[in-house]
Amino acid sequence: MDQVRVIEVKQSVFADNDRRAAQLRQELKERGVFLLNLMSSPGAGKTTTLKRTVELLKDEIKIGVMEADIDSDVDARTMAAAGVRSIQLHTGGMCHLDADMTRQGLDELLAESGVELAILENVGNLVCPAEFDTGAVKNAAILSVPEGDDKPLKYPLMFQVCDVVLINKIDVAPYFDFDLERCTEYIRMRNPEAKVIPICAKTGEGVEEWAKWLREQVQAWKS
Repeated sequence: MDQVRVIEVKQSVFADNDRRAAQLRQELKERGVFLLNLMSSPGAGKTTTLKRTVELLKDEIKIGVMEADIDSDVDARTMAAAGVRSIQLHTGGMCHLDADMTRQGLDELLAESGVELAILENVGNLVCPAEFDTGAVKNAAILSVPEGDDKPLKYPLMFQVCDVVLINKIDVAPYFDFDLERCTEYIRMRNPEAKVIPICAKTGEGVEEWAKWLREQVQAWKS
């Protein structure tokens, strides 16, 4: 029987994307633009958290938001109403954004806006978005209390690639048997360097600490 040649397509795709992401990151550095990649599962509170973040930072940092979804423009309209430049990215059914898709969005977002902090709200998914480098300077994940404190064990890559993890809806932890210390321990198992910040985007609890971290990261990137 003839030998079959096996081509590692997935590895090739990732390697090519990593090169493009590194190039995009360098271009952003030269332009003084900080790109944050925000990831979570659907319903974890990404958009509500972004609204709170914008409230705290918009008077000192020019912010632009890219909302990635399979369809609709609901989130982009929400962020535009919050007072920031916002564009909607439709992925055509794909469950993530890669570096080229992110670049397309940035070309539009940065065209005339003078944005200093560009935030990509990635597609709601704990698997695919973690696999693709978007060219972001930092990655952030939101884990909501109703999802359970064991998610870092079940979706390890998401927590390995994130620089900061926001544990959202902390106000309802007693009703979901959610153990914050245990969850933090699981996150540390995956990523000892990750910063963990408990928040409640609805009430604003803990969001100031998150905004402070983000402000410091933007300033360091531009210096």
